[in-house]
Amino acid sequence: MGIKQRLDLALEQPVAPACSSDPPATSDLWRIPMIIGCALFMELIDATAVLTALPQMAEEFTEPSVRMNLVVSLYLLAAALFVPVSGWAADRFGPRRVFVSAIALFTVASLACACSNSLLQLSLARMFQGAAGAMMVPVGQVILLRWSARENLLRAMSYLTIPALIGPVLGPPLGGLLVTLLSWQWIFLVNLPIGILGVWLVLRHIPDYPGLRGRPLDVPGLLLSALGLAGLVFGCEALGHGLLPPGWALLVIAVGLLGALGYVWQARRATHPLIELSLLRIPTFAIAFWGGNVMRIGSAAQPFLLVLLFQLCFGLSPLQAGLLSFIGGAGAFVMKLLAVRIVSRFGFKRTLIANALLTGLTLAATGLFDLSTPYWVIVLALFVSGVIRSLQFSTLGALTYADVPREQSSGASSLSAMSIQLTMSVSVGLAAAALNLIMTVRGHADVTQGDVAWVMCLAGGLCMVSAPIYRRLAAGAGSGVFVGRSD
Repeated sequence: MGIKQRLDLALEQPVAPACSSDPPATSDLWRIPMIIGCALFMELIDATAVLTALPQMAEEFTEPSVRMNLVVSLYLLAAALFVPVSGWAADRFGPRRVFVSAIALFTVASLACACSNSLLQLSLARMFQGAAGAMMVPVGQVILLRWSARENLLRAMSYLTIPALIGPVLGPPLGGLLVTLLSWQWIFLVNLPIGILGVWLVLRHIPDYPGLRGRPLDVPGLLLSALGLAGLVFGCEALGHGLLPPGWALLVIAVGLLGALGYVWQARRATHPLIELSLLRIPTFAIAFWGGNVMRIGSAAQPFLLVLLFQLCFGLSPLQAGLLSFIGGAGAFVMKLLAVRIVSRFGFKRTLIANALLTGLTLAATGLFDLSTPYWVIVLALFVSGVIRSLQFSTLGALTYADVPREQSSGASSLSAMSIQLTMSVSVGLAAAALNLIMTVRGHADVTQGDVAWVMCLAGGLCMVSAPIYRRLAAGAGSGVFVGRSD
């Protein structure tokens, strides 16, 4: 986007005055991020809890177990299709209106899931859930970026990342508990009171920022980005979980890559591209973008690998395995009290470099658990791992938007959400594919602790690879997003 076009967009974009002339009250410093985070929590806990209910669903619908993967894959596919358009929708109709609509649609779709009497009905309802979830997360970030004063951004992001860390680890034990005591329908029914309360809290506490009129929708960009994301997300899922033969899965991935390349070509020609790749010219955004993507590909598969380790290798029940995994989420709460102080003392650059190395080491260490490992050692290691990952994600979340102009916040949120959706799907798919390859090479028909350990070590090494990326940061990069100083 040229200078003139950026100036035109800046003049057209209404900038909320709340961050400058009317600073938020002290209580709102945590209230607004937590309200937005609850929507993220609802989505993530639903996406992970449903995994524990797939066998019971298959039995009730008299469907083969392998076909129940459609419930997960179609959700991810719908999310991939709608993430790119979230930024445009927030600008066009106003972020609060889109956010409330997304929560309401997710809640209604949850009710439709609970009322489903066949796999077809459930799959269609899950697609609506995925579409709504794709709009909730990035649009919620747009609201946070418009609302938060820049010097409080790190603190706000710290609160916002709590649900992102706890949702995936709380989902499996909660799902197991609901399926065991009640039925699989309750995994979706619990979203109803959360959704209704969320809509009320948003309407009561979150400002109604106006939309941006006159910006056209980049339809070719929408189609190409949807093709690229859908191909990459579904292809990696199919490759990792055996939904398609390997050759067909690789073909789907190749189609996704062609769609992504086509979008890059289209974005360079469009006056108002759907996803603004020009944001990657901002040094802090680009470094956080690439470093965060590399780290998420390595770390996002940890809950998946821990479930395999605890259930298949240690023989624990789904509930026991989920409770152990939840320890990592508990560590996230502790770090929220320290993240701002740590970054204020050491700065973004040193914090991210050191923490990337620690993230890789703790991730690899969790693969060394075996049947003789005392439970207190497992609990302590998972707690420390959760603390370290929480600090890394909070720091990355604030650095990503540190130097992004306010008028480009919607585009930055869409690009960031798109990369997160893609890398998390790629992470699990690659981890599953690597595990299958290691089992084949070692001649194992069933998963062993050693097989999981190898994958954990590879994932930890990938997290450590992100450390050199952060070395490109300037010494005082991002120091304006927290109250304090950067050494």
